[in-house]
Amino acid sequence: MPPLKIMPKKKHLSAGRVPLILFLCQMIGALDVPLDPKLLDDLVQPPTITQQSPKDYIVDPRENIVIQCEAKGKPPPSFSWTRNGTHFDIDKDPLVTMKPGSGTLVINIITEGKAETYEGVYQCTARNERGAAVSNNIVVRPSRSPLWTKERLEPITLRNGQSLVLPCRPPIGLPPAIIFWMDNSFQRLPQSERVSQGLNGDLYFSNVLPEDTREDYICYARFNHTQTIQQKQPISLKVISVDELNDTIAANLSDTEFYGAKPSKERPPTFLTPEGNESLKEELRGNVLSLECIAEGLPTPIIYWIKEDGTLPVNRTFYRNFKKTLQITQVTEADSGNYQCIAKNPLGAVHHTIAVTVKAAPYWIAAPQNLVLSPGENGTLICRANGNPKPRIAWLTNGVPIEIAPEDPSRKIDGDTIIFSNVQERLSAVYQCNASNEYGYLLANAFVNVLAEPPRILTSANILYQVIANRPAFLDCAFFGSPLPTIEWFKGTKGSALHEDIYVLHDNGTLEIPVAQKDSTGTYTCVARNKLGMAKNEVHLEIKDPTKIIKQPEHAVVQRGSKVSFECKVKHDHTLIPTIVWLKDHGELPNEERFSVDKDHLVVTDVSDDDGGTYTCAANTTLDRVSASAVLRVVAPTPTPAPIYDVPNPPFDLELTNQLDKSVQLTWTPGDDNNSPITKFIIEYEDAMHEAGVWHHQAEVSGTQTTAQLKLSPYVNYSFRVMAENNIGRSVPSEASEQYLTKAAEPDQNPTAVEGLGTEPDNLVITWKPLNGFESNGPGLQYKVSWRQKDGDDEWTSVVVANVSKYIVSGTPTFVPYLIKVQALNDVGFAPEPAVVMGHSGEDLPMVAPGNVRVNVVNSTLAEVHWDPVPLKSVRGHLQGYRIYYWKVQSSSKRNRRHIEKKILTFQGSKTHGMLPGLQPYSHYFLNVRVVNGKGEGPASSDRGFHTPEGVPSAPSSLKIVNPTLDSLTLEWDPPSHPNGVLTEYTLKYQPINSTHELGPLVDLKIPANKTRWTLKNLNFSTRYKFYFYAQTSVGSGSQITEEAITTVDEGKMAGILPPDVGAGKAMASRQVDIATQGWFIGLMCAVALLILILLIVCFVRRNKGGKYPVKEKEDAHADPEIQPMKEDDGTFGEYSDAEDHKPLKKGSRTPSDRTVKKEDSDDSLVDYGEGVNGQFNEDGSFIGQYSGKKEKEPAEGNESSEAPSPVNAMNSFV
Repeated sequence: MPPLKIMPKKKHLSAGRVPLILFLCQMIGALDVPLDPKLLDDLVQPPTITQQSPKDYIVDPRENIVIQCEAKGKPPPSFSWTRNGTHFDIDKDPLVTMKPGSGTLVINIITEGKAETYEGVYQCTARNERGAAVSNNIVVRPSRSPLWTKERLEPITLRNGQSLVLPCRPPIGLPPAIIFWMDNSFQRLPQSERVSQGLNGDLYFSNVLPEDTREDYICYARFNHTQTIQQKQPISLKVISVDELNDTIAANLSDTEFYGAKPSKERPPTFLTPEGNESLKEELRGNVLSLECIAEGLPTPIIYWIKEDGTLPVNRTFYRNFKKTLQITQVTEADSGNYQCIAKNPLGAVHHTIAVTVKAAPYWIAAPQNLVLSPGENGTLICRANGNPKPRIAWLTNGVPIEIAPEDPSRKIDGDTIIFSNVQERLSAVYQCNASNEYGYLLANAFVNVLAEPPRILTSANILYQVIANRPAFLDCAFFGSPLPTIEWFKGTKGSALHEDIYVLHDNGTLEIPVAQKDSTGTYTCVARNKLGMAKNEVHLEIKDPTKIIKQPEHAVVQRGSKVSFECKVKHDHTLIPTIVWLKDHGELPNEERFSVDKDHLVVTDVSDDDGGTYTCAANTTLDRVSASAVLRVVAPTPTPAPIYDVPNPPFDLELTNQLDKSVQLTWTPGDDNNSPITKFIIEYEDAMHEAGVWHHQAEVSGTQTTAQLKLSPYVNYSFRVMAENNIGRSVPSEASEQYLTKAAEPDQNPTAVEGLGTEPDNLVITWKPLNGFESNGPGLQYKVSWRQKDGDDEWTSVVVANVSKYIVSGTPTFVPYLIKVQALNDVGFAPEPAVVMGHSGEDLPMVAPGNVRVNVVNSTLAEVHWDPVPLKSVRGHLQGYRIYYWKVQSSSKRNRRHIEKKILTFQGSKTHGMLPGLQPYSHYFLNVRVVNGKGEGPASSDRGFHTPEGVPSAPSSLKIVNPTLDSLTLEWDPPSHPNGVLTEYTLKYQPINSTHELGPLVDLKIPANKTRWTLKNLNFSTRYKFYFYAQTSVGSGSQITEEAITTVDEGKMAGILPPDVGAGKAMASRQVDIATQGWFIGLMCAVALLILILLIVCFVRRNKGGKYPVKEKEDAHADPEIQPMKEDDGTFGEYSDAEDHKPLKKGSRTPSDRTVKKEDSDDSLVDYGEGVNGQFNEDGSFIGQYSGKKEKEPAEGNESSEAPSPVNAMNSFV
């Protein structure tokens, strides 16, 4: 039995169905029960004729007659025959036997009997319990090959140029004989436009020539059926010229008959066949239409063909016999019409019209097909045929005309259709359709088999299919069942349904994967179902890598006698073993030792000229075959030029293959390496859609590769270029490859830097970093922004936006935590679920002031403040810290001069205490505390006052020496600018300095606190003194101020005072001796002036550079480490560490080096830290403590900025 046949209809599966299951829909059509051992054991089937002899059966009378009739069915059918319309009882004829298990008749005529006895019309009937099938009417006739009748053929003599027809007239045989002309040596006679054989077998001469003279023109008839050849008596032809003809007439007038004795002149054409101007031709559809026109004339005519009412059909029109015969194959009714042949020579032309009519024996439009139905189903048998004339349709059932067959209520005849409804199993039968007209008939058997069978899978289980990647794969699932089962295909052992738009399901159950990929590998399950049951079968598919020639042999031009090597590197699937064969000019390599083949190379040594040609490397596996060729050209030896080393030539012939959604294979041909091997190839890509003209690095491969598998992103219009690199450098880029637009896909990533921060108390601003065009993966990029309160039960609220990177949510509660996510999407779909981040709605000013503010005074310049934290809910924002405002209560006089100065310290985070450094001793302060968030400050706590204890005073504001005399000096001073308590007394210390700068004894003197002037008496005349002066409180001594002065020489004269540009307040005493005229004094003064000039220059330079004077440097180097900015290592600001919280601040001397007493700079205030500017937080969250408010500039006191430095003092300092 042949396999299950289903009409070749395809169903393309759409990816839109989820899950997509492949269905084979039931057809009402032609079915044959498959010839399968699984079915034949128990499946009943009406008979079906599988083999029979042809309708017109010509037999060889010398051999036994075999009339074939084979049929299948279950149970096996029995056979019977009719001959000439009546039952043929083979048991009564000993020469006739029937083959066992078959209906084929064997008639033994070799030993006895004649073939003519069994001539007739035979018909075979195959019958079982389900019905009867009948064969065609087989007309049996023995072949005949009769002899020619005896006849006497007279010799023919013609003059040169006459026309001639040599008749053949073969005997009528069966089948008709094949005619050809030969001579006695069985050599075919030459034919040409002048001499040719007609379709009827006659030999036509348009005009004869002397070389046509011969005595053995023999017509042969070959009867192929009996393999015999019959020949006619030879015909003698003699062609003579006019002179020869006249001589013959004179000598043999009484013995020979002549066609004429005049010389033949040139003449226009006339037709030898067909006769007349018109003729008729009838041919059957599907046959070969042969039209013939043979003309005579001198010179020889040429034949042309046209169709009067149309053109000759292309591809079906052929010219035979030197265009004397026109043939049209597979003739159809459309080929009917008038055909005209034209014979033409220089003297004229002649026309003949052949009217062609194409008739048609019956041919099928829709032959009836076997019908398998289950009980209660409906079906139809359709028998449609055409012909010319229109054929008549006759139905039979089980070989009996349906008009006289038993009635069947489920059957209704409607012309060429039989309609069945609600069939029952007992009504199975074989129906015959006979379509006939005067030119023939068609007979077809079609059974109606009513079966109730569960599905069966006929394909063997666990078949392994192996397919090369990117080629189609066909997975078979032959099936049977009644009702016709539906077919479903699944992939995977867990039953996952197929859901890609890459499958084609054929109606015979075969699953086609048009382009199999690596991910197509797996187990596939075919499931057949009908209402009676289910059957399934598993098959396995393996996808193999294609065999590729990655290094092709290159064309070579070599010199004679040299060596050439062709390289052929093959890449193949590791599970397949390739066989590599080298061919030369598509044949085997010469069997010479000069040709050697190793793994990748063909080497030819001692090349000769014969070695030139095409060499092909062919790689074969069990699944595929690839080849590549190169041409070898051998030339004469030439001098070898010196090699030129350069960067490689650019690659070329870029080709994209294996084009998938997210990958593509790029192949290229390397350019010349210019005598330096290529080390690597660099691949770049351009995205013409998003960044036209910009090339990006894609990949690098080794210099031995000419292919690369490139990973791609969706929705990118790629083009590629390749550069080669060797030790010399890098080539210019290749030409760009063709563009490849990858298929759009959903985004594979979401926006980054997602944040949620409010800008107002009632909003939430969601921001993100948008995707770029390359990351969008498809058109229509949008963002799905979702949010909900973190601590609530609300569902997510979402909005989809495009072309923005922020979204403002309005109407939110103040400072509420929100969960936020931003998901990318495009026209294809959504990106993966995004990460959830937390944000807050907008902040508002804090509502509550810190409570229970407490102050602990640590020492005269340091206080510690404590407070209770505010409730977090009242902060209404991110708690940034607490801010302390504090200010000193000014005296009424000062308050009138300037406004109250408030200072600020901010303490980060949730701290509840802080240190206030740099306070003024012996002062009254007030402070309040406020909580700070991102929006600003909250209300202030109640003002809290505190008092700092006494401290040591600052240095006196100024010290001047006035009224110097011979033995006295008067000191005037201003009190300290910061007494830091109640002054108890001043201490003055002084000592003389001799000419060698040695210090004398130190005198200590106490001066009452209410004094601002003091005169020292009984001093030595013309002596330098150094003074140390400081104030005291009950706490201790303050910073000292120093000064130097000299008693005068002449009591009545200020000759000892130095010039004002040397220093103010300097005096010198002298004896009442006029020394202005003394030489030593003049020399001393000149030296002093020169020294002073040098010192002034040095001072000027150092001041312009901002340098520090020695005293200042010393004071800076010994500055009190406790009076330093706040520590950074503990993350706190505006207070001291625990180890220093109770350590008193120290004071140091701040005397400027120019001896001018200036306002004290280290008064333990925070002026040095940026007074007048609010405290700020650095980017790292640290706090920079600063003051707020502006301080009025105090007027200068004393001679701080108006006195010039003393040159003597400057000199002493220098010395």
